[in-house]
Amino acid sequence: MTVLDSRALNRATLARQFLLDRTDTPVLGVVAHLCGMQAQEPQEPFAGLWSRVRAFRPAALDGLLTGRDVVRTHLMRRTVHLVTAGDALAWRARHDAMLRRRVLTTYRRELAGLDPDEVAAAGREVMADGRPRTMAELVDALTGRRPAPPRRALGELLVAALIPMAQLPPRGLWRAKAGVRNLPLAAWLGRDIAPLSPDGSDQAGRALVRRYLAAFGPAASADLRAWCGLAGLPAAVEAVREELIAFRDERGRQLLDLPGAPRPDPGTPAPVRFLPAFDNAILGYHDRSRIVDDAHRGLSVAGARVVLVDGRVAATWNLTAGTGTGTVTVTPLRRLSRSDRAAVTEEGRSLASFLSDGDSDRVQIDASSA
Repeated sequence: MTVLDSRALNRATLARQFLLDRTDTPVLGVVAHLCGMQAQEPQEPFAGLWSRVRAFRPAALDGLLTGRDVVRTHLMRRTVHLVTAGDALAWRARHDAMLRRRVLTTYRRELAGLDPDEVAAAGREVMADGRPRTMAELVDALTGRRPAPPRRALGELLVAALIPMAQLPPRGLWRAKAGVRNLPLAAWLGRDIAPLSPDGSDQAGRALVRRYLAAFGPAASADLRAWCGLAGLPAAVEAVREELIAFRDERGRQLLDLPGAPRPDPGTPAPVRFLPAFDNAILGYHDRSRIVDDAHRGLSVAGARVVLVDGRVAATWNLTAGTGTGTVTVTPLRRLSRSDRAAVTEEGRSLASFLSDGDSDRVQIDASSA
């Protein structure tokens, strides 16, 4: 069985994630290919798309959100994701049990003795009037119906697990500072959520396996589980196993992939790329060594924005002095060569210009860091 080293896996990831070459694919197609983008920080997907889509304009994503072609909703790993409307409807039922389990586990003490089905029915009754509500407003509407657990726990259970919700614009629009207003997903999109396969064949799970590999492969089953948070996918993997090819990584793990998916030569040059907080390219794996050193693995979980140099995390970045007039400040995690610094500066200037609508192209590389 062919062994793929870390560099080979790195280049495959960059190619699948549109980070080796920017793409001309329309934004809707990019969001679909990526299986969504983690988006609890609502402005981060704009930088993620800018790094992937040639000539990306924020208005393109704004139009998809207001046009209900993409939606912000709790999905993979119980985090807010920006996904296409079709994927939200097709995948939500497959994630229901995981979402419920994670909230009930997180708030085990606060929600002890609660009947989730009873709470879900009460919440749906409130939301049936079609009025968007904040989490606090939904909890307020349930006050007095039964002995209530702490507000935060009850709110999280309702909006992140029991009732499939869409977070409505202006939340998530370019430079919008808006709180979360929720509406049931089916009401916002005008279509019902697809039910689980009645014959138990788990068509949604099989689709998730194929789509994940297209965007993240080659990958192990543990990587797939880390990405989506679903524990019940081994049967789905086995069901599509004959469609796939297998490799080994340097640690001996079996990696699966789609036969025709891109696996570039490991020597393929990789340009500097600036990634947003919680980017797919890092969080989509259990073993993230293909793109980030173990010493810096925690950066992505902590929400740090990172810079890829030769395809690997080599620095963090931030925007200082305010959006629209700020400076992109880069903090290296290791010593950068002169050519690397020049490439980081050039890409950083382009990012600064994008984030400021052309008002600034200032970049500062922290000389006091590694």
